[in-house]
Amino acid sequence: QVQLVESGGGLVQAGGSLRLTCAASGRTFSVYGMGWFRQAPGREREFVAGTSWSGNTYYADPVKGRFTISRDNAEKVVYLQMNTLKPEDTAVYYCASNPRGPTMTMASYVYWGQGTQVTVSS
Repeated sequence: QVQLVESGGGLVQAGGSLRLTCAASGRTFSVYGMGWFRQAPGREREFVAGTSWSGNTYYADPVKGRFTISRDNAEKVVYLQMNTLKPEDTAVYYCASNPRGPTMTMASYVYWGQGTQVTVSS
């Protein structure tokens, strides 16, 4: 069993930055892939960024070059650094863990956090 708790969301102006944090419990964190997803009002949940258990990283095209995912296995934390934020980045951001399966595939993720709201004003 893995429990995930996100934090770090908030209101920021366009062009600003935020860092999201996902704290995980459970002994298997280091061997799980981790990912960030987001869901805007009226839209489906979508993949944002992910890191495999070995540290490979993957990004959705809209966030490449602006967002960076990283993990600290000792602290059981995964981060999402978001720079040059745009109003279209506004969404609830979810952290999720992936025991196995492709990192960019939502169906691979089994455990989910409760989400944190990110709002980017223009």
